[in-house]
Amino acid sequence: MTWAAAAASRFQIPAMDVAALRSRAPVAFGVGCVSLAGAKFCGSSSSLARSKPFACLSISTDASIKEAVHTEKAPAALGPYSQAIKANNFVFVSGCLGLIPETGKFVSDSVEDQTEQVLKNMGEILKASGVSYYSVVKTTILLADLNDFKKVNEIYAKYFQAPAPARATYQVAALPMNAKIEVECIAAL
Repeated sequence: MTWAAAAASRFQIPAMDVAALRSRAPVAFGVGCVSLAGAKFCGSSSSLARSKPFACLSISTDASIKEAVHTEKAPAALGPYSQAIKANNFVFVSGCLGLIPETGKFVSDSVEDQTEQVLKNMGEILKASGVSYYSVVKTTILLADLNDFKKVNEIYAKYFQAPAPARATYQVAALPMNAKIEVECIAAL
């Protein structure tokens, strides 16, 4: 008996039509080489109807599913990276600074103005990706001074309505071009 057959009989894993799963859910997440999604782990003599199984597929590393996003309406990347990457039904937006796209200069030296410009730039990249602020599921904010946290929150709240994305905020030693703030995000397609 193969290990897959042994696992199927031990955990009572239902048969799944893989072709149908691929056409309905081209991408999902999983780790390892065996998924016990929808498995019944404990033997039970209950007469309750069995719940429908769910599928767990893996992330592809195929470069053909990775698409760079670029817009002239946001500042160009400052190094060898993309403004954003679309992959596996997500958009990964690189860290945005408060630069004016046409000049490459900061909108001003204030954290409030830079925060506003950062979020405008991010919005243009999201739009070029085919999503909006509402699609954002996670942000990371990097601040030159954590004392600016409250000021940033007031502006941030105007862009991200409830339910707000998950978020982490850090004070860092320095940011590119001596920026006051940098924000990156992940959005669902």
